[in-house]
Parts: sequence; C-alpha cells; structure tokens
Amino acid sequence: MVADWVVATVALLLVTASFPFYLYGAWILLDRDQDNVTWELLVRHLSVILPGLVLTTIPVALWMAPRLPGQLGGLSAVHAFLGLQAYALLVFGLTGIVRIFQVKREADLYRDPGPDVNLNDLHEHMGAWRGRLRLGVFGYTLFWLLAYLVGLYRYYLRYVA
Repeated sequence: MVADWVVATVALLLVTASFPFYLYGAWILLDRDQDNVTWELLVRHLSVILPGLVLTTIPVALWMAPRLPGQLGGLSAVHAFLGLQAYALLVFGLTGIVRIFQVKREADLYRDPGPDVNLNDLHEHMGAWRGRLRLGVFGYTLFWLLAYLVGLYRYYLRYVA
C-alpha cells in the first residue's frame, strides 16, 4: 500500500500544477489585444482552464473527499469549507456562462463578432448573467487560493513539521 505522505504529495503537486492553467486561461480572456470573445478564443480559453479544473478535482474527488468524514475538525473543516465554497461559486458562475453562451450563439456573435454590439442589448438579463459569471469566477479563484493555502499549511503540519 502507498504511504499516506506519498499520496498527499501527489495531490499537492496536482493541485499546485492547476494554478498556472487558471492564470493563463484568465490572461487569454483579459489580453487587451482581444476586443471580442470569438468562438476560437472561447475554445482556447476552455481548453486551458479545463485541465486546471481536472488537476484540482481529481485529488479532491478521489483522495480528499473520501477521507474527510474521518478527520473533520479544526483545519480540515476549514479546508473543506473553503473548497466547497470554491466549487459552489464555480457552479454559480457556470449558470451565468451557459445563458450567455446561448444568447451569443443565437445572435451569431461567436462566428461574426460585431465590434459595435453591446452584449447587454442582446437580452434583458445579460447584465445579471455577466455579473453572475464574474462573481463566480472571482469567488472560485479566491476560495481556491484560500483552500490551497490552508491545505498547504495542513500538509506542512502533518508531513513536514
């Protein structure tokens, strides 16, 4: 059987490796040379973000979550709470992006983005959906970072100190 510290180290490395994917995915969409989010840009962004999500979710689902009931208390409870908040905000943001995607697709703005098109004019709820997306992404990132730091500290206390 594999030692606990080995599995913990692999989980830590996988979660740590996800962060550059998040940063690069954000940079793709925030790059000032990109005026509009085209279909190609969206696919490129998602192809970068998805590996980051997978690198984080696999250790959570296969190793951290099953062990949680046996160690729920103190820092592990804080770690779990922060991680759950991150995923809850990710789902919240996805509820916005799905609707934005549908409206932009119906308006053919992924194939033919009009530089003078105001996204808020496409649907009466577009502003709310975009706000939901921003809040979800910001919240996921914030809670992911907090959960990561608590997890790093827990790793240090358990396997290094």
